[in-house]
Amino acid sequence: MKEVDIVIVGAGMVGSLLAALLKDAGLDIVLLERGGVSAPERDDPFEPRVSALTRASENLLRHAGAWEAIAALRCCPYTRMEVWDGNGTGRVEFSAAELGETHLGVMVENRLLQWSLTEAAKASPRVTLRCPAQLVALERLPARWLLTLDDGEQLAAQLVIGADGAQSAVRRLANIGVREHEYGQRAIVTTIYTENPHDDTARQRFAATGPLALLPLRTREGDTHQCSIVWSQDEKEAQRLLALDDAAFCRELGFACENVLGVITGCDSRYSFPLRAVHSETYTRDGLTLIGDAAHAIHPLAGQGVNLGLLDAAVLAEEIVRAQARALPWWGEDVLARYSRRRRAHNTLILNGMTVFQKLFGSEHPALVLARNLGLSATNGLLPVKQEFARVAMGLAGDLPALARAPAA
Repeated sequence: MKEVDIVIVGAGMVGSLLAALLKDAGLDIVLLERGGVSAPERDDPFEPRVSALTRASENLLRHAGAWEAIAALRCCPYTRMEVWDGNGTGRVEFSAAELGETHLGVMVENRLLQWSLTEAAKASPRVTLRCPAQLVALERLPARWLLTLDDGEQLAAQLVIGADGAQSAVRRLANIGVREHEYGQRAIVTTIYTENPHDDTARQRFAATGPLALLPLRTREGDTHQCSIVWSQDEKEAQRLLALDDAAFCRELGFACENVLGVITGCDSRYSFPLRAVHSETYTRDGLTLIGDAAHAIHPLAGQGVNLGLLDAAVLAEEIVRAQARALPWWGEDVLARYSRRRRAHNTLILNGMTVFQKLFGSEHPALVLARNLGLSATNGLLPVKQEFARVAMGLAGDLPALARAPAA
């Protein structure tokens, strides 16, 4: 049996960021990952799953030492956002220049994010990546947790962190319950090719059957005729769209986005996943805590899921380092409780807000259609209101960990 300080179950974006932020904390950390972590090739097609990173998340990746590798491969800063109601004239537009910013956020493929963060974490000799490795049993000992892996190896850790997604094994083995809400929708994701360039603009159109997001991509050569889409649709409609051939799907997609980028000239393979909201009844147990989708999963309509998880990791790292500086038990109940208090309220607000937003824009009641269109138009005409919304969208509002507030020097 090997004894370590921390075991992080899940070396995805959130778990790897936590390990990277703690790599100089003098702690022995083991990252467990059941899937693979592979480096993307420069000329690979775009991955279908893309994250819209806020400026706060970008700051965290810079401090973690992961950003240079991302920038060296490919990413797409976006300078404008356009949001409109497909059932009306309401529209709001955000511009980085109008806000005195260089950009509003950055689009990065998920595999590139995971790889860069895992590499940053592994740069420390005190961080060990075990991959593939799967947690099969979890037992609370008097002072530590005992973890049993699928190959029979056992690890003992003062702190166990579940960063293993919405179907978290850590959450299940620790007997932590969840509250779930099924949206009855499915998200379709793929990369599309467009007649006109996207002009580094993120676009989202709301319709009664679900929102459609067009997320700008940029090749290393500077081609801006590709976008990643996240098209949320009611389950029956999603299945119909998935059954279409590529040409018919592109025609339907062009109609749905009002041909804002001209003709959709092609698409890559399509994938889909069901949409549900999940929130753990508690984030912590004695010597154990949950972060990211293991603690909460939300509707993707505002692109906040991964950003909330990255903030979880940063706040937990901040609380651990603060406890170390004060010679307090960094694995103790007080430290984990502080993390939970700082993150649970914010995550609950966003999760509930996305559910309300989805219901509001999914309604065709005339009064609600009128109200939301008037609201979008009013917001677009009031610069101070737009600025505050933009700060929230950039992740720069609220109780932020220090590393999220400003980029690394």
